[in-house]
Amino acid sequence: MGALTKGRYLSMAGLLLLVYCTVSVISKGTTGDAQPDALPSVQGTLPHFIQEPEDAYIVKSNPIKLHCRAAPALQIFFKCNGEWVHQNEHFSQEYKDLNTGLKVREVMINVSRQQVEDFHGPEDYWCLCVAWSHLGTSKSRKATVRIAYLRKNFEQDPQGKEVPINGMIVLHCRPPEGVPVAEVEWLKNEELLSSLTDDNIDTRADHNLIINEARLSDSGNYTCLASNIVAKRRSATATVIVFVNGGWSLWTEWSPCNVPCGRGVQKRSRTCTNPAPLNGGAFCEGMSVQKITCNAPCPIDGGWDEWSEWTVCSSQCEKQRSRECNSPAPRHRGKMCEGNSEATENCTDGLCTQSMDSTSDVALYSGLGAGIIAVAILVVAVMLYRKNHSEYGVDVIDSSALTGGFQSFNFKTTRQGNPLLLNSSMQPDLTVGRTYSTPLCFQDSTDKELFDPLPDIKVKVQSSFMVSLGVAERAEFHAKAPAETFPRDLSRDYSSTVDRRKKGLLTLNGPFSTCKEQLRTTGVFGHPGGRLMVPNTGVSLLVPHGAVAENMSWEMYMVINQGEASVQTLEGCEILLGPEVMYGPPGLDLFCPVAMTIAHCAEVDTENWNIQLKRKTQDSKWEEVMSVEEESTSCYCLMDSTSCHLLLDQPGSYALVGEPLTQAAVKRLKLAVFGSMEAGSMSYSLRVYCVDDTPHAFQGVVAAEKTRGGQLLEEPKMLPFRANTFSLQVSIQDVPQFLWSIKPFTTCQEFSFPQVWCSNQQPLHCAFSLERYSPATAQLSCKISVRQVKGHEQILQVYTAVAETEKESVPFFMQTDCTITSQTGPKAFKIPLSIRQRICATFDTANAKGKDWQLLAQKLHLDRNLGYFAKQRSPSAVILSLWEARHQDTADLDSLASALEEIGKIHSKSSPKDQDEPESDFNHIQAGSVYATGKLTNQTTEDSAPEYTG
Repeated sequence: MGALTKGRYLSMAGLLLLVYCTVSVISKGTTGDAQPDALPSVQGTLPHFIQEPEDAYIVKSNPIKLHCRAAPALQIFFKCNGEWVHQNEHFSQEYKDLNTGLKVREVMINVSRQQVEDFHGPEDYWCLCVAWSHLGTSKSRKATVRIAYLRKNFEQDPQGKEVPINGMIVLHCRPPEGVPVAEVEWLKNEELLSSLTDDNIDTRADHNLIINEARLSDSGNYTCLASNIVAKRRSATATVIVFVNGGWSLWTEWSPCNVPCGRGVQKRSRTCTNPAPLNGGAFCEGMSVQKITCNAPCPIDGGWDEWSEWTVCSSQCEKQRSRECNSPAPRHRGKMCEGNSEATENCTDGLCTQSMDSTSDVALYSGLGAGIIAVAILVVAVMLYRKNHSEYGVDVIDSSALTGGFQSFNFKTTRQGNPLLLNSSMQPDLTVGRTYSTPLCFQDSTDKELFDPLPDIKVKVQSSFMVSLGVAERAEFHAKAPAETFPRDLSRDYSSTVDRRKKGLLTLNGPFSTCKEQLRTTGVFGHPGGRLMVPNTGVSLLVPHGAVAENMSWEMYMVINQGEASVQTLEGCEILLGPEVMYGPPGLDLFCPVAMTIAHCAEVDTENWNIQLKRKTQDSKWEEVMSVEEESTSCYCLMDSTSCHLLLDQPGSYALVGEPLTQAAVKRLKLAVFGSMEAGSMSYSLRVYCVDDTPHAFQGVVAAEKTRGGQLLEEPKMLPFRANTFSLQVSIQDVPQFLWSIKPFTTCQEFSFPQVWCSNQQPLHCAFSLERYSPATAQLSCKISVRQVKGHEQILQVYTAVAETEKESVPFFMQTDCTITSQTGPKAFKIPLSIRQRICATFDTANAKGKDWQLLAQKLHLDRNLGYFAKQRSPSAVILSLWEARHQDTADLDSLASALEEIGKIHSKSSPKDQDEPESDFNHIQAGSVYATGKLTNQTTEDSAPEYTG
């Protein structure tokens, strides 16, 4: 019914227009030239178009608009596919052109996607305008309307290839079918290529990429990018490797003959370094050494001539004769003649006498006197020199001589020995500090005898970082010095090992213990409180004193979730900055919050990061608890450089999640290289790991390498990784070309940005496979370069012995690192209970002069989000719990003592006469008492008989 009405409307409108035009023509023919001014707006012209409809594309479901403008025009209608468009679908307006005085009419219609899809004709959907005036009609150009699209699959993807240097590179690309036809651009390592800036590059109309002369810098990953008004499509990535075939250098000069006398050999050599083969290029053909025979003249020793005749007897009654070394003369390094070349004899058989005048006597005695004086002066000088050196001789003696003999430790060398390397050939540097400041294992003061070795016994020395990784040191040293030879600060890294050492557990080739089962730790806590810890993960939980009601106890647990459920539920650009940690049980009833510590890998910067604490709900979804920069009364979050300290009231699963706000956001990566050689094989595998810089993430690497029998080859290093969307490249360099070969396509490998940025504590690694030419090759030295494109770079230096042995791989973990996970009672805390109670009693009481818990928080640098402390039953106790969690690595009370000392000074200045007021309690908790108490902490905790739960 609607179509019939529409057709009638169009027919009537056309009929009326036809009649109108006919009358106009008849009227014009009747009047002739008698009324030239009857139609001043027409001026004797047909309508002409100021704007004609243009071709258009429909994107998705958005309709397009066609415009038409003509003058002079009484009416304008659109005609699409040979049919008139209903006048109700026209949007028209009319105005007068001020310059010409003509009436200008503008018309617009909408064309929908449905109209175009419903049209089935021999050609594309088209529309044109028809304009009427008194003199007749004019038609515009046809405008086509097409539905825009772009297919997903390329008709031809570029293919990777290996090209010699200066060769031509041709990469073919045929974009997906689309309307309008897609335009093609080329990306190299995610950066746009342009032939305008590089004459060597030609991007032709057939979409191919041509590099006329390949350069080393042209190696990379190439991607074809097709785009039109609908979408962009990326082709598969083609890896191009530009290789260099080796070339011989110039010959060296001939060496000297290799024998001092007779027939020998001379050599000269050349190296395959002009250029050196790169990226799998062919090695030079031919000999690198040439030899020729040579004849070295033998040495001829000299011989004496005959003696000459004696000379005439002289006034001294002597005669002389001489001879020369010329029979033969010494040649070719021959020896000179032995003996004297001159001889003197008395020619009067001793009967010759002479008188000596006084002048000769004076000269003789003067010479003797001068000689005696010179000898005396020399003797006095030697005595003074010995006396002076005997006074300070103790200072210049090597101090090691005072401790029982010179030691073999070399603390300062050109390249220090690395105690982290399992097969280090150099002496270890015992001054290496901790890599992580997070807690590793609980300390036991009974282990002091570990540093008191008996004379001439073998002591296995471990650096603090090796203990944190659980890696045993391969090198052994004979220690003859007393305990002071070792740095004292290493003692805290040797915790609870003496008894196990006596039982034979501390061995180099003992059984592995990966601690995987220890990622869940439990303990029973009562009113005294305590700590839970997952060793070597940077995760711990502090249960404050008084958190559990008296005469009650709770079995509490802490678990690190190693599954990927938490990773899959994160949205957008959020990433995990540390492990997901759960503590419980769910119905836990505590009087004050617990303090949880989680290590993280973010370079904390409020301008570049939005860091949030999230908690998992019962339906395994994440909900935001708080932002670390916001204030909240339900939770407290303190961010340090490597750890986050949380005060929590509710049990559950928690995770630290970060969202980068700018491309300057940085997360830290830990880089490590491991190596292993298959038995009976010539191949050696280097594995480079890039993981988030947290102890827990690195523990996964160590666990994986344990199963492979890998060895840690270089001290792990940190790399700042920026959120700039650029990838991470790992390349191997400086491999000895005469000893080792690298399998193709492995000299440079790449992690995409999402792989690295969104790794979420999961280890990433790439492998380089090397093959030695000869079984006699026992050493490997090379460099591993890890760099972010347009970012930072780190170099890992590898120097290792690869000779096959029947020894087992050195374990990465030792059982001693995984034993103590729970500690209860006073020994779990740095602040003794009596001092803690006095501090709380003093600062929890409101004071008109501001000496309350807020001043304590300010002096301990915990003065943000004070609203959280204000709602607690004892704000001071919660502040001290947070201080305990933050300083759990340090065994001293320096920061707390300094804060109390400053508060005491403020008190003494503000109220010098009020010594009898309750405020004088500050005098009892000032720095002196805290220092003294700190020294007695070990004795106090030993007497308290703490409970250990393994």
